[in-house]
Amino acid sequence: MLGKYCYNKIYNEDSYKAIKQLPDNCIDLIVIDPPYKLNVNTCENGLKSSNPVTRGMSQTQHELKKKNLHVGIDDELLTEMVRVMKKINIYIWCNKRQLKQYFDFFEKYECNFELLVWCKTNPTPATNNTFLPDIEYCFYFREKGVKLRGSYDTKHKFYIRKTNQEEKALYLHPTIKPLQFIKNFIINSSDVGNVVADFFIGSGTTAVASKELHRNYIGFEIDPEYYKIAVDRINGITAGGQTSIFTDFEQEEVIL
Repeated sequence: MLGKYCYNKIYNEDSYKAIKQLPDNCIDLIVIDPPYKLNVNTCENGLKSSNPVTRGMSQTQHELKKKNLHVGIDDELLTEMVRVMKKINIYIWCNKRQLKQYFDFFEKYECNFELLVWCKTNPTPATNNTFLPDIEYCFYFREKGVKLRGSYDTKHKFYIRKTNQEEKALYLHPTIKPLQFIKNFIINSSDVGNVVADFFIGSGTTAVASKELHRNYIGFEIDPEYYKIAVDRINGITAGGQTSIFTDFEQEEVIL
């Protein structure tokens, strides 16, 4: 048990409130893809544009705004994450506007860090006034003394891969991350039986990766639609009700 919560379960709760119920020093690794700090104020006008590129970008922004995925997280939640970790050991997906916030926060703890980069080979088209949105960042912070595991094959810092439109369609999440990326993070930064937490679990990728790698997990998702998708995905069911070809493990408890 983790306070009132159980291992290997996803909860439909607000992370800001739920994390306060977790005991100190109970999590080995955190992997999160929190909301990015995005400017979506003009997306409604763009939906009416005659330009298909502008309409496509505005539709994506509209979906993010509708699910409240355009507002970043604050230092209060980061402080709670530090409290619940045994030692700071965290991966945070982010955009360029958030790099300074996260770096400044964890610099206070004198953490080692790496900046991992996902270069998308099929980015969303951009307007004439912007660069292609073909880069996403993931900060990794680890406290001194935290061991880096993994192998040559899992320790890449630069990933070149297209966005998986099939997984987006299967699990109905606009910002789903490739499963193999998350598996690499978990392999590099935890051991079998460790506890991996995701406070913005979305479509459940961190939970799936943890189960496949025989780690315990706990996840939180405030949106009821994504919560159901994540739970179904863990059970091998896609958002359309079919059995997922991506899930080949059985439901089993991980022994600590």
